[in-house]
Amino acid sequence: MAVMNVKARMVEDFRIVTDDGRAHSVCLDLPRDLGTDRGPTALELGVMSFAGCVATIFVLMIKKMRLKIDFLEVDMKAEKPEGASTVTKADYTLNVKSQEKKERIERAFDLMRENCPVGRLFEKAGVKVTFQLKIMQ
Repeated sequence: MAVMNVKARMVEDFRIVTDDGRAHSVCLDLPRDLGTDRGPTALELGVMSFAGCVATIFVLMIKKMRLKIDFLEVDMKAEKPEGASTVTKADYTLNVKSQEKKERIERAFDLMRENCPVGRLFEKAGVKVTFQLKIMQ
C-alpha cells in the first residue's frame, strides 16, 4: 500500500504551502478579493492535477506501447456553477502530434482513461467528465 504524507501550513492569511513529503511544495491562495493571489486555489490545483494526470498516464501508455509522439497538450475546462460547492463538469481534449497509426494512439488514449487515478476520483465524485482526442500528423 502506498501512503502519502502530505502537510499544509498557513504562511499568511489564505496563503497555504502544501508539501508532498518528497521535497515538493505548492503554494495555494485565494483570488485577490479574499487572498493575495500568489497561487492557485485548492480547487484549481485539483483540476490542474486532473489535466496533469491525463498527460502523465498517456505518456506512460505511449512508452509502454513503444510509440513516439512529437507533441502533447491537454486542454481542460472545468465548470463550477454559481452556488455549487465544487466542480460539476470537466471537459478535456488531449492534443497529440504523432506519425504513429491512429488506432495505436487511440488505444493508448483508451488505456489512459482506464488508468488515470485523478480522473477516477473526479468521476467517483459525480463530476460529469467528457473527453476528446485530437491527433495531428
